[in-house]
Amino acid sequence: MVTGAVRVLRAAVLPLALIGLTALAGVVLGRVYAGGLLTWLVVGAATGSVLVSVAARRLPSWLVAPVSVAAMAGWTLWSLRLAASRAELPGGLLEVTADAARNGIPRLLTAMIPVEPTPDTVLVPVVAAWLAGLTGAEVALRTGRVLLGYLPAAGLYAAALYVVGPNAEPALGSTVAFVAVAALGLATPTRTAPGGGDPTAELTPRVRAAVRLRLATSAALGVAVVVGLVALLGPVVAEQVDGRPVDPRRYVEPPQVQTLDENPLIRISGWALHPEQKLLDVSTQRPADAPPEADPAADATRSVRIRLAVLSDYDGVTWRVGATYRNAGRILPAATAARDSTVQTVRQQISVAELSGRLLPAVATPREVSGARVAYDPASGTLIRPEGLTPGLRYTVTSAEERPDSNLLASANVPAGDEVARVLRVADGVPDPMRRLATQLAEENGAPFARASAIEQFLAEHYRVVADAPSGHAYPNLGFFLFGPRNGGGQEGTSEQFAAAFAVLGRLSGLPTRVVVGFRTSGQGPVLAGDAYAWPEVLFDGLGWVSFDPLPRPDDEPRPVEEDFRPTPEDPPPSEAPAPTAEPSASPEPATAADAPPGNDGVSTPVLVAGGSGSLLLVVGALLLTLLAMRRSLTRSRLVRGDPGQRIAGAWREVTDALRLAGRPVGDDLAATEIAGHARETLADARLGRTGGGAVGDPGAVAPSGTALADASSPAVDELAALLNQVGFAPGAATPDQAARAADVATAYVTTLRSARPWWRRLLWSVHPAPLRRPR
Repeated sequence: MVTGAVRVLRAAVLPLALIGLTALAGVVLGRVYAGGLLTWLVVGAATGSVLVSVAARRLPSWLVAPVSVAAMAGWTLWSLRLAASRAELPGGLLEVTADAARNGIPRLLTAMIPVEPTPDTVLVPVVAAWLAGLTGAEVALRTGRVLLGYLPAAGLYAAALYVVGPNAEPALGSTVAFVAVAALGLATPTRTAPGGGDPTAELTPRVRAAVRLRLATSAALGVAVVVGLVALLGPVVAEQVDGRPVDPRRYVEPPQVQTLDENPLIRISGWALHPEQKLLDVSTQRPADAPPEADPAADATRSVRIRLAVLSDYDGVTWRVGATYRNAGRILPAATAARDSTVQTVRQQISVAELSGRLLPAVATPREVSGARVAYDPASGTLIRPEGLTPGLRYTVTSAEERPDSNLLASANVPAGDEVARVLRVADGVPDPMRRLATQLAEENGAPFARASAIEQFLAEHYRVVADAPSGHAYPNLGFFLFGPRNGGGQEGTSEQFAAAFAVLGRLSGLPTRVVVGFRTSGQGPVLAGDAYAWPEVLFDGLGWVSFDPLPRPDDEPRPVEEDFRPTPEDPPPSEAPAPTAEPSASPEPATAADAPPGNDGVSTPVLVAGGSGSLLLVVGALLLTLLAMRRSLTRSRLVRGDPGQRIAGAWREVTDALRLAGRPVGDDLAATEIAGHARETLADARLGRTGGGAVGDPGAVAPSGTALADASSPAVDELAALLNQVGFAPGAATPDQAARAADVATAYVTTLRSARPWWRRLLWSVHPAPLRRPR
């Protein structure tokens, strides 16, 4: 009876060792996960896979794998359902499983640390642990090759270490435990002779001696090899102990956004033209003991600011978010609050109506999001939904809203150095009047808060808010906004120009600034397009980012800029110019210039100017004719030459080039159907811009139903997209008639879009060199 118990214990050692080795990979990987769910799921997978192999040991080897895979499917589905329930993710089990299968690996490698155990982040570790346990158990238990059976578990453990990388402390304890468990499995014999005695007892003395000699020789050689490897690799391994491992996340591109999400500032003008458009529904909950609004720029009647994006990068042309988004779970990384600010918890339930894009609105700074899968940029606090916003999407955001102590603002300083270089950077090409205005405001106000308040007051007193101001915040746009003639459209704009001008003037005067795009609401009820606006923020030591509002009050009449800012003229005024000398009584003889070449006395200056101008016109004309001929040759080669598939692809390139020439380029990552939708919107926007219904390229403009221009070509673009997909998925199936139809559709769309452009853009359309530089 004792012998039987010993046999059972010996037989259980190796399966337990395999379970322990596989489970330790889950322990290592679980260090970058939030909570212990991932570790327990991996331990369950390791235990289940080995136990299935032990229970099916008497079955044929070809039958064990299907049985184990079926058990793995059951455990995996249960794990995904549990993870989805814990993460409060919407959708059925089939939808969640399909999404996890499609995106498991990229989301695991782009997830924010700590990783929340969601279906897409637990699927790969659970399946890998089960397969490693199955393979190791079959090799070690069925064939008796223990070391070879350790390889799957060792590979899984190494992969877990690699995925964790530098995002956790060194796994010294887990590694020592891994070695100890492996040694225990090797040291315990799993097979005994009948009766439990010496397995060589029944052999003849001569054979028994030979067997023992062979075993001793093999053991000695094994020990020698191990000692040699330790001596050879020991110093190399020791040198790497203090080294920083490579982070595999740097090889995987995180979620990206399109132009409208990278620079949502350009959407302000479109929203201003349609102020009644419903974008969101919001319900805000604040603590009962919440203090009154402490923000110096806040409006008492609209106390809630919902932030859409934070723009920190400016290159003189456009403001950009410049964020690196990482897939995140419900709990977002906590940021350290400013020393002299109070933190108030704000909870919002938000339903998306007609807001498009990927940016997810939330009160700053979000700490927990439920109801939607998000990606997060900790540097700016900006959220995105990688799948994009859809009408009816409902989610809940819990934010830690910081309120600076307004009593300390007057004496607060601003940080400097490399840490804030990004929000202090001023791109080359600043107009001189703008630089002089910033210098004047800075000289009159020494303290940082006084400088910021002076810029805020200057903009509020001298400029007017108009809803139909064109979008634009490059240096030329801001220069026209600040100094352009009032009767010619200058000195007026939307909050886009006010916020951008404040941020640039602030940086020129040494203030770290950024621009925020969002919505100003009461916190309850619908959020309309008219609630959208942009505001600047300034970073102060100990207080964090403080908002300012440079918009004028509704009833204030702006004063002329010239009253408080008079640019220094570059030429001296007439009164300071040297007095003219007395005119001589006699005309002096004309003198020939000393450096004039001889022999040109007969050629007058007008003749030289006329000849040079004519030559220049001939060169420009020849260049334009050459570009026109090259463009027409390119179009002809695309639409006429080649097989039907090439001609359909060429017709599609004609449409995408037309979108680029219209100022609405498309990304390479968009599908053909998405580009067709973009083409329809571009055509509708072009129609509105031509008739005065909206700005061309305005994302907020919506083409009215029944617009003849849009209806005439939009379905045809969809037909062309379908032909392109047919060529991509069924090469050689296109017919000449389909190619001819594609050419007609492309020609009609390009002609219609070109006719909607201003006359001077129509002239440049046919000679623009951009299509010649793109692949043919």
